[in-house]
Order: sequence, then structure tokens, then C-alpha cells
Amino acid sequence: MRLRDALDDYKRTAGHERLFSGERRTVTGRFTGGDGRLVHVAPDGGLRDFGYPLTGRTGLVRSRFGIEADDDVIWFDAAATSQRYVGDTTLVETVHETDVATVRRHDVAIGEAHLTHATVEPADDTELAADDFALVAYATFAPDGRDDRVGQLRFSDAIEVYHADEHDFLASATGFAELRGQLPTTFPELLDDSPVDLPRGRDEGRYEEERLSGEVIVDAPFVDGETTVGTLLTEPAETSRETARNDLSSLFDELDTPDALADAASGTVPTVPDPVPSRESVVADLRVLSLLSAETGLRIAGPDFDPYYQHSGGYGYTWFRDDAEISTFLLGADETLGLDLDDWHERSARMYVTTQREDGAWPHRVWPRDGSLAPGWANARIEDGPDVDYQADQTGSVIAFLSRARAVGVDVDGLDAALVDALASLDGTLGEDGRPVVCQNAWEDSVGRFTHTTATFLEAYGELALHGAGLTGEVTRDASADRDDAPPDPAAHARERARQVYDALDDVWVPERGCYALRETVHGEIDDRLDSATLALASAHRTYDALDADGAVDDDRLDRLVSHVETVVDGLAHETDEIAGLIRYEGDGWRRGDQHSEKVWTVSTAWGANACAELAVLLDAHDDSRAEELAERARDLLAHVSPGGSLCEPTGYLPEQFFDDGTPDSATPLGWPHAIRLATVALLDEHDLPSATPSAAADA
Repeated sequence: MRLRDALDDYKRTAGHERLFSGERRTVTGRFTGGDGRLVHVAPDGGLRDFGYPLTGRTGLVRSRFGIEADDDVIWFDAAATSQRYVGDTTLVETVHETDVATVRRHDVAIGEAHLTHATVEPADDTELAADDFALVAYATFAPDGRDDRVGQLRFSDAIEVYHADEHDFLASATGFAELRGQLPTTFPELLDDSPVDLPRGRDEGRYEEERLSGEVIVDAPFVDGETTVGTLLTEPAETSRETARNDLSSLFDELDTPDALADAASGTVPTVPDPVPSRESVVADLRVLSLLSAETGLRIAGPDFDPYYQHSGGYGYTWFRDDAEISTFLLGADETLGLDLDDWHERSARMYVTTQREDGAWPHRVWPRDGSLAPGWANARIEDGPDVDYQADQTGSVIAFLSRARAVGVDVDGLDAALVDALASLDGTLGEDGRPVVCQNAWEDSVGRFTHTTATFLEAYGELALHGAGLTGEVTRDASADRDDAPPDPAAHARERARQVYDALDDVWVPERGCYALRETVHGEIDDRLDSATLALASAHRTYDALDADGAVDDDRLDRLVSHVETVVDGLAHETDEIAGLIRYEGDGWRRGDQHSEKVWTVSTAWGANACAELAVLLDAHDDSRAEELAERARDLLAHVSPGGSLCEPTGYLPEQFFDDGTPDSATPLGWPHAIRLATVALLDEHDLPSATPSAAADA
């Protein structure tokens, strides 16, 4: 996204009650990709690249499509449209209904290429034939993220837009009936109060506009009622100019029908076997997680809609908390549903080992394309200050996944050493009283000693105790290092630590509210607000319970867990005429706009469903009849984030948040709730727990 585009959006949306100015929103439209580029196809057909974190290439930052006939252009943003995914793929079909013709488009990103295949059907009341039309494409490229010092090269079959390292190509299978460039928004236009509608007409007084910008307008004629426009992002060191043009030409020849495009797109989403429960939901979750993944296996949290950090800290990065929990959820779902995700698990494990720091921890955020350090605000362990600005739960989440991955046979170099070093790091942030020391929380908006962080420690120690057989303190990342903090038997040590953390949770029990506190503040006070992140206690206790053949969780703790989960789910529940779900925590004021109450979050709602399901399984293992009621609550909450639920968009996507009037907001789709949804579907199916009473939501 260029600053020019952010300022244009600011002019159009400043003062809006539901829009935050300067953002590039993805709450409508669909993405295509999963094998390199990540391209957003807006309902009006506009294309925009969001794949920079995944590939390091910026590509398209603005586009607009329409049809031309008799020298008149009809832009699709003024047309009625409908949009869908084709089958289980990432192929997007968009139908534009204009007064003179219906245009059916199919958009797909394959590697670093993107193709738009279009067919035209003239309206019954027009005398125009299909081949009298041309597809008009206005495209703005920002190679290397630049909108200055950009140039164009014109060839008979393509246009090349370049700055230095990145070279972007635009071509058409039917050639160009016309092409031209133009200057981007000028300084006077930027300073004017009114936004500028682009593209402009030709400015014959500025000859350089044809060559010295990333903006091009092309007419691609329809031949036999069809045309295809394609783009390709390259670097000359990897792909020569001639090869790039030949690659696009080959794609035009090979992928010249919607069926061929669907076949090419099918490999980007794992095949979902039949039968599988909630198939529509499972397919949507795997599609989203494919779209958000880099070739390394690391994932962005969501499409980066706010790259200038005006209203957030950005989303186009890998957080090890989110990513490792997604990996763990995928691992469990794969075991139950048979999704054949071995490659995914292996790639994740390999990158966690690769990105681990010498102190055994993981940095705040990294670029998913290569694991290098990304901008962040919780890198205290890299700096020389105190560890307060550090998120210890991230290390706990990675340990839990690596332990489980090791148990199912994932074998990557350095995995055992990474676990031993991570254990030492976790120990270093555990207080003498058995709870994590002061650090940042999962929501990244405060510091303290958080119950959620404690839950991740319990889960990490528990998983390592369960699956750490064969680990020794002598196995470290640096075999020559003398690690006096590495226990000789890491699994036994983890078991002892798990018991210590389990007991320490009593310190944050709030009997007056029947729940565990959000945190202990830096001043030693108990903050007893309800926090959806504390729902992680359910999964952590189920892991801990497996440490003893007869069950390690005692009856008193089971009672407290039931009380806690029910109190949090009931206390954070929020319902309006348009939506129903859970807010993030009591007093959450982030991105409220003009809304006075907290917003509903899909992560929190999905977490509620998963926690109820995890607790139901735990109760069932203890022959506790309350399992039925918790299973029913899990299904009810799951229904809110399932297809047809108020928090699930028609695209199948889960936005991060919703306003009370049903307006979706923030990162869309967000990977974390999609993984939780998938895991919860699998968990309920695996254990087939009955509901206490019949519920329509049970079929969701």
C-alpha cells in the first residue's frame, strides 16, 4: 500500500463511524493464492497484492477493471456483482452485471503469477457482439514497495514495471488494443480535500507519464468472447526478462479455461476426505491457512490491512504464539480427520528450530518468508533491558507443539536440542512461586503475571513431560556449550514443573467471582476481570491430567475449572440483533470507534467453544456427567463462528472483530480462529460427546 492510497482512503473515510481511515480493508472480497502470492479480489473485481510478508515482493497496490465498447468504459465498481470460490480451491469467480454485457471472471494466483480469465456475454438488447468489447484494466505496481523512481518497458506482448530488484510484468493473452501510463496522484491533488478518481484521462502535456510510473491502463480485446490478463512478479537474478514473458505466455496457453484454472488452483488447498464433519467449515479453514502461509510454513496472522500502523501494530508477520497454536490445532485435527498435513507439521517444526534464539526463546515477530526479525515491541530479550517487554507464552506455545510433533514422528534436525534449550528458557521466566514472572500478555496491551501465560506454561511442561522420553540435558543447540541449567532428564524435570504450576494456580483463584483472575499486576494486586485468554486453562489441564493414568486433576480443581469456564463464557457473552459471541476481556477498549461497549471477537468465541469441548472431554474421562452440558455449550458457541453463524462471513472467513451492528472489522481472514474452529470440529467429532438436550447448533 502506498502512502498516496492511504491518504486517499483517509479523505474518503475520515469521520466514518465504522471505518478506520487509511486502511486497505479485506472484510469483503476473497483471496487467491497459497503457493506464493496472496492476491485480494474485491467484489468490484479490483486486485491488490498482500503477499509482501510471504514473498518479499509488493506487486499490485491498486487496480480497477471494466469493459469498453464504442469508446465508452463501464467500470465494474458501478456494476452488480456476485462472487464465490470454485469448489475446494482458491479460484475466485466474480460475475459483473452491466447494462450492456455480463462479464464472468476467474481469478487465480499460482506461484508468483496471477491470471484473470474473463468471458463476455452481450446483453439481449444490444447490437454489440462479444468481440466488440475489450477488458479494461487499470493497474498500479509498486516494485520494491516504491511509487517513485519507477519505470516501464514496453514489449509487443507485455509491459514491465521496475525499480531495482523487483520487476513486475503485465500481459494479455489477446494482446493490447491500447495501453498507456500516467502519473500517480500529484502533490496538489494529495493536499486537496477531495479524493481523486483514478485513472485519469490522458495528459498530453506530460510525456514522461507514459514511462515513469507504476501506473498503466490497458485494453485487452475479447476474442471469441474470452480474454486473459496476467501479472508476474520477478527478480532478474532469479528470472530473466525473456523467461518471465515466456512463462506468462505458457500460462495463457495452458490455463485457458475455468476448468484448467480450477485444476491449477486445487493443489494449493489440502484435499479434504469424505466423509468429514462440517465439511464446508473444514475446507474454509484449510483454504485460509493455506493462503496465509509462506513457503517456509510460517504464517502471517492475517492480511496486513494497516501497514502504516495507524490503528494497529500490523498483522503481516509471524507471531510464535499464534503460529505454534495454529500448528498444534492442525496437528490434532489431522490426527482425527486424516487431512494428510505431514508436510505442514514438518515445515513448522523446522522453522521453529531455525528461528530459536541462543537463549532458547523466540523473538516477538519474524518475517514468514525467511524467519528474519520483523518490527515488534516485545524484543526485550534481544535488547539489554529487563524482560518485562517479552511474551513468555510464545515460548510455551512452541514447546507444546514441538513436543507433540516429536511424539507423532516429526523428525527435523535440532528438534531435541531446541526443546532442551526452550525448557531452560521457560524455567528462566518461571517465578519461585510457580507462576510466570511479569511480562506482556497474549493481547499485547499490558504487563503483569497473567493466568493465560500460566496456562501456556502448564501446557508446555505437561506436553514435554508426556513426550520428552529420551531427551537428555546433554542435547543442546550448541553441543560444545556447558549448559548447567539443562536438567539431566528434561521430561522428569518438566513433570515436576507442571505440578508446581498446577499448584500455583490457586494463588489467582477468585472465589467471589468463581473464576481465575486475569492477572496479578506489577504492584501485586489481583486483577479479577474476565479474560477469554484464560480459557486456555481447559486444554492445559487436559494435558496435565494425562500425566497420571488415573488422572492428575483432582475433583476440587475440576469444580473450579467448570466454574471458571462457565463464568468466563457467560460473563463475556455479548448479543445484539445482528451478532452473538464473546468479547475479548472486560473493559477492552480497542478499535471501538463510536461503540460504547466492547466488540465481539471471533478468536474469543472460538476459544470459548474449544475450551468447553476440551473441558467436556476432561470431565468425560473422569465420568463426570457435566461433560454433556459442556459439550452442548461448545456446539452452541461453535455455531456462531461456523458457516451460517453471525460471526462467519459468506466467504467462510472469520474477521478478527465485529461491531454490534454486524459490521466486520480488522484483519480478515484471521488465521488463529480458523485453526481453533477446525480443531474444535475435530475434537467434538473424535469424542462424540452427547448433548444434554437437543440443539440446532449441534449440526453446525
